[in-house]
Amino acid sequence: MILTTTPNIENFKIVDYLGIVTGTAYNSSYSHKGSKMSFKDMFNTAKYYENYAAGLEALKEKAFQNLKENAVKLNANAVVGIQLDIEPLANTSTLLVSITGTAVKVE
Repeated sequence: MILTTTPNIENFKIVDYLGIVTGTAYNSSYSHKGSKMSFKDMFNTAKYYENYAAGLEALKEKAFQNLKENAVKLNANAVVGIQLDIEPLANTSTLLVSITGTAVKVE
Protein backbone atom coordinates (compact mmCIF):
# COMPACT_ATOMS: atom_id res chain seq x y z
CA MET A 1 0.00 0.00 0.00
CA ILE A 2 1.44 3.35 -1.08
CA LEU A 3 0.69 6.27 1.25
CA THR A 4 1.58 9.82 0.26
CA THR A 5 0.73 13.41 1.05
CA THR A 6 1.03 14.37 -2.60
CA PRO A 7 -1.94 14.31 -5.03
CA ASN A 8 -0.20 11.83 -7.34
CA ILE A 9 2.52 9.18 -7.26
CA GLU A 10 5.56 9.46 -9.49
CA ASN A 11 5.81 6.64 -12.08
CA PHE A 12 2.24 5.48 -11.31
CA LYS A 13 -1.03 6.32 -13.01
CA ILE A 14 -4.20 6.71 -10.95
CA VAL A 15 -6.84 4.64 -12.73
CA ASP A 16 -9.70 4.93 -10.21
CA TYR A 17 -10.64 7.22 -7.35
CA LEU A 18 -12.42 5.09 -4.73
CA GLY A 19 -13.33 7.65 -2.07
CA ILE A 20 -12.15 9.43 1.01
CA VAL A 21 -10.77 7.26 3.81
CA THR A 22 -9.99 8.11 7.41
CA GLY A 23 -8.02 6.50 10.18
CA THR A 24 -8.38 7.65 13.77
CA ALA A 25 -6.86 6.78 17.11
CA TYR A 26 -7.09 8.32 20.56
CA ASN A 27 -5.56 7.75 23.95
CA SER A 28 -3.79 9.58 26.71
CA SER A 29 -0.63 11.18 25.40
CA TYR A 30 1.00 10.18 28.68
CA SER A 31 0.38 6.49 28.10
CA HIS A 32 2.76 4.33 26.10
CA LYS A 33 2.83 0.52 25.76
CA GLY A 34 0.08 0.20 28.35
CA SER A 35 1.91 2.03 31.13
CA LYS A 36 1.10 5.51 32.29
CA MET A 37 3.64 8.09 33.35
CA SER A 38 4.09 8.38 37.09
CA PHE A 39 3.32 11.65 38.86
CA LYS A 40 7.02 12.01 39.72
CA ASP A 41 8.04 11.53 36.06
CA MET A 42 5.73 14.36 34.98
CA PHE A 43 8.17 16.76 36.63
CA ASN A 44 11.19 15.23 34.90
CA THR A 45 11.22 17.25 31.67
CA ALA A 46 13.28 14.77 29.64
CA LYS A 47 11.16 11.80 30.73
CA TYR A 48 7.94 13.76 30.14
CA TYR A 49 8.82 14.66 26.54
CA GLU A 50 10.21 11.18 25.85
CA ASN A 51 6.97 9.50 26.96
CA TYR A 52 4.80 12.12 25.26
CA ALA A 53 6.63 11.65 21.94
CA ALA A 54 6.52 7.83 22.19
CA GLY A 55 2.79 7.92 22.99
CA LEU A 56 2.10 10.26 20.07
CA GLU A 57 4.08 8.08 17.64
CA ALA A 58 2.12 5.01 18.77
CA LEU A 59 -1.16 6.88 18.19
CA LYS A 60 -0.07 7.99 14.71
CA GLU A 61 0.92 4.44 13.80
CA LYS A 62 -2.46 3.09 14.96
CA ALA A 63 -4.30 5.78 12.96
CA PHE A 64 -2.24 4.92 9.83
CA GLN A 65 -3.06 1.21 10.29
CA ASN A 66 -6.77 2.10 10.51
CA LEU A 67 -6.46 4.25 7.37
CA LYS A 68 -4.85 1.37 5.46
CA GLU A 69 -7.54 -1.08 6.63
CA ASN A 70 -10.27 1.28 5.44
CA ALA A 71 -8.54 1.72 2.08
CA VAL A 72 -8.21 -2.04 1.62
CA LYS A 73 -11.98 -2.38 2.19
CA LEU A 74 -12.41 -0.21 -0.92
CA ASN A 75 -9.90 -2.36 -2.86
CA ALA A 76 -7.40 0.51 -3.02
CA ASN A 77 -3.69 -0.04 -3.42
CA ALA A 78 -2.72 3.54 -2.53
CA VAL A 79 -3.89 6.59 -0.60
CA VAL A 80 -3.01 10.06 -1.90
CA GLY A 81 -3.42 13.56 -0.46
CA ILE A 82 -2.97 12.41 3.13
CA GLN A 83 -3.52 15.00 5.85
CA LEU A 84 -2.73 14.45 9.52
CA ASP A 85 -4.58 16.22 12.32
CA ILE A 86 -3.72 15.98 16.02
CA GLU A 87 -6.18 17.49 18.49
CA PRO A 88 -6.24 17.49 22.29
CA LEU A 89 -9.65 16.70 23.74
CA ALA A 90 -10.85 19.54 25.99
CA ASN A 91 -9.98 19.30 29.69
CA THR A 92 -8.23 15.93 29.35
CA SER A 93 -4.79 14.53 28.63
CA THR A 94 -6.23 12.64 25.64
CA LEU A 95 -5.09 13.23 22.09
CA LEU A 96 -7.10 12.42 18.97
CA VAL A 97 -5.14 11.62 15.81
CA SER A 98 -7.09 11.73 12.55
CA ILE A 99 -5.61 10.91 9.16
CA THR A 100 -7.58 11.49 5.96
CA GLY A 101 -6.77 10.82 2.31
CA THR A 102 -8.20 9.67 -0.99
CA ALA A 103 -8.18 5.93 -1.67
CA VAL A 104 -7.12 5.19 -5.24
CA LYS A 105 -6.19 2.34 -7.51
CA VAL A 106 -2.86 2.86 -9.29
CA GLU A 107 -0.94 0.91 -11.92
